[in-house]
Amino acid sequence: MILFWYGIVMCVGWIILLTYLLVNLAKIKQLKDQPIATTEPYLAIIIAVRNEEEDVEKALQSVCNINYQNHRIIVINDRSTDRTGEILSRFNHPKLSVITIDNLPLGWLGKNNALYQGYKNSDEEWLLFTDADVEFHPDAISRAFGYVEKHSLDHLSILPDVQSRSTLLNSVLATFTAMLLLAVRPWDARNPKRTGSIGVGAFNLVKRSAYEKASTHERIRLRPDDDLKLGQNIKNARLRQDALSGTGLVSLEWYKNLGQFVRGLEKNAFAVVNYNFFRTIFDVLSCLITVALPLPLMLIFGDTNVRLMACLMLTGQFIYTSTIPPNKWWYALMIPFGGFLMAFIVLRSAVVTLKQGGIYWRNSFYSLAMLRDKE
Repeated sequence: MILFWYGIVMCVGWIILLTYLLVNLAKIKQLKDQPIATTEPYLAIIIAVRNEEEDVEKALQSVCNINYQNHRIIVINDRSTDRTGEILSRFNHPKLSVITIDNLPLGWLGKNNALYQGYKNSDEEWLLFTDADVEFHPDAISRAFGYVEKHSLDHLSILPDVQSRSTLLNSVLATFTAMLLLAVRPWDARNPKRTGSIGVGAFNLVKRSAYEKASTHERIRLRPDDDLKLGQNIKNARLRQDALSGTGLVSLEWYKNLGQFVRGLEKNAFAVVNYNFFRTIFDVLSCLITVALPLPLMLIFGDTNVRLMACLMLTGQFIYTSTIPPNKWWYALMIPFGGFLMAFIVLRSAVVTLKQGGIYWRNSFYSLAMLRDKE
């Protein structure tokens, strides 16, 4: 009887959530459909790099080929120990400059400090904070400004195409992305009456005055989730922000395999809940009960009625993964695995952080006391 009612709640809940996602994702407009900007405000493109020898050359070539005249590219080489510096030295582009950081100030995460130093070394009206592995279509930035111009925005984030060479990781990303979207609700970013906000490390385009009103990266200097927090701070400052889908125009390979994905999220998953272990336990249990366990429990242990509900729920998941690119229909079958994996990452992040008393980020250690003090 318990499984029967659990099945009803999960089946109805999943159908409601998937409908909610599909309806609201349809509200996010496409960058490729936006007009080319009629004016070109001065823009500083700020890219923080550290040990990016595999990706930085290809990404920078795409930035150097953008169809936007009034821009400057500021690359901050943050204590790289591989061939990144050598690759950067070969770029002979009139609008590109490289700033090398050899020492990290106390109380800063490396990437946050690098982006802040890029801001300090610029005077342009607009700033684009982006990563060293992002590739841009030549018209991406101009179309972004076309949308900014039309809607008088202070901040625009682009949701990039995120793909991996690992098929397994791509299937997990479908589940992770759905969970992240439900948490941040980017479709509400434009609505001042809603709490949803958006910040994307791959593409945070922000007006200089808005960035300063949101207290810059100084306010979030010890946040591993700096992109999301920047978006929250801009929204909380009652500034105008929005999000677009960058399908076909902005792309990156976030992680190359599942192991990198796990290690990457492990560093910042505990920060998302403000280093609260009880919130972590709640989130882990919620993930297991609502994402990882429903289908296996209902299909293995349920009677005919429960299994029919499981099939109905799975059908809804098939529809969702088939509708939202670049997902494949069969990614729906990986949702339980994705749920177990996310629960593992969140729990492991908390346990490892508490055990070692802090986090290691770009080879620097930050104590938990320091991280919590800056909340």
